[in-house]
Amino acid sequence: MDDDVTGDRDAYMAGILARYRKTLVEKTKFHLGYPYNLDFDYGALSQLQHFSINNLGDPFIESNYGVHSRQFEVGVLDWFARLWELEKEEYWGYITNCGTEGNLHGILVGREVLPDGILYASRDSHYSVFKAARMYRMEAVKVDTLLSGEIDCADFERKLTERKDKPAILNVNIGTTVKGAVDDLDLVLKTLEKVGYTEDRFYIHVDGALFGLMMPFVRRAPKVTFKKPIGSVSVSGHKFVGCPMPCGVQITRMKHINVLSRNVEYLASRDATIMGSRNGHAPIFLWYTLNRKGYRGFQKEVQRCLRNAYYLKERLREANVGVLLNELSSTVVFERPLDEAFILKWQLACQGKIAHAVVMPSVTVEKLDDFVEELIEVRNRAFPDGDVVVPCIVEEVGPENCACSVHRDISSPKSPKEERKHFSSSNS
Repeated sequence: MDDDVTGDRDAYMAGILARYRKTLVEKTKFHLGYPYNLDFDYGALSQLQHFSINNLGDPFIESNYGVHSRQFEVGVLDWFARLWELEKEEYWGYITNCGTEGNLHGILVGREVLPDGILYASRDSHYSVFKAARMYRMEAVKVDTLLSGEIDCADFERKLTERKDKPAILNVNIGTTVKGAVDDLDLVLKTLEKVGYTEDRFYIHVDGALFGLMMPFVRRAPKVTFKKPIGSVSVSGHKFVGCPMPCGVQITRMKHINVLSRNVEYLASRDATIMGSRNGHAPIFLWYTLNRKGYRGFQKEVQRCLRNAYYLKERLREANVGVLLNELSSTVVFERPLDEAFILKWQLACQGKIAHAVVMPSVTVEKLDDFVEELIEVRNRAFPDGDVVVPCIVEEVGPENCACSVHRDISSPKSPKEERKHFSSSNS
């Protein structure tokens, strides 16, 4: 009787899981609004799913818990430290559970180094930056942004000058959440110097959730490097790299982490991370992909993403859709579709009058074509008389990128020479 009950229960659960998998397959087909690379295959790692792998404590200190993957974690950290030009004996880091944890940790380190520091971040920064300010009871100053979404260093200078008696803890974005804008780190450093800040009076955390891993593979892109006076960098592991579970990488300078860490006898290790128990499988997944693809593999994927993002921008522009694509970005911003069902189907991220699509390695030209054609069809259905009214998004993207009747003629198509220059830059 027990066997019969167990058999029925197993069949019931198998049915639920089969239906859920079918839903996932369908949702993945129309995934365009969020920065996740869904093109991965970790079948070779299925043999490890039977183990409870937990990286307790400091990755560089052996603890009493033996079922861990610290050797893989340190290997991944070494890879990123080389990428961002920080010597092995000069860095400390760990694999986080997500990009938010990386920001929470980076800003916490800054607060510990400069206890009375004020947090400065652009209005387009990820919400986790301002969450950190609330959690740590820090004074936070929101800095205005340019139309591109990049930090406005003129406003930053004004606000910094008004509070120059206090140290500065600054969040710099390498790809903002909505527009994919890259803050000018060199200009930020010049602004700090101009106001009179020496390196011992500021701490910079770089939020590179998505583009922090892409920019090193784009020729002529500004470098994210610890050769500049930055304190920490964080990226997401499940975004550009692609991973079945959320994860991230946080790297800081060894001299800073000593201010934050505490020894824990129970673990026979050091407490320097946000979380106690940490997913030991994530470092193995990251290690596996970094080794399979290598620098050259990532470079090819970055080039393809930038090409395809430019392709989507041109398709939308041809369809008379207002569109913005920042340089060095694969985030394509456009007017918010009128049909909510369409937004849900394609899982678009929206803010006010605009939406965006993030072109990742798993996004093909065919998928982009399907998206644009359906978007045109949906918009035409909203105006059955054929007189399509294009919304004005000039405040969000600027007159040269708005396709409304007032600003349509301001935007002129690129010349063949300009197009060749763009593709040459993307393919370098």
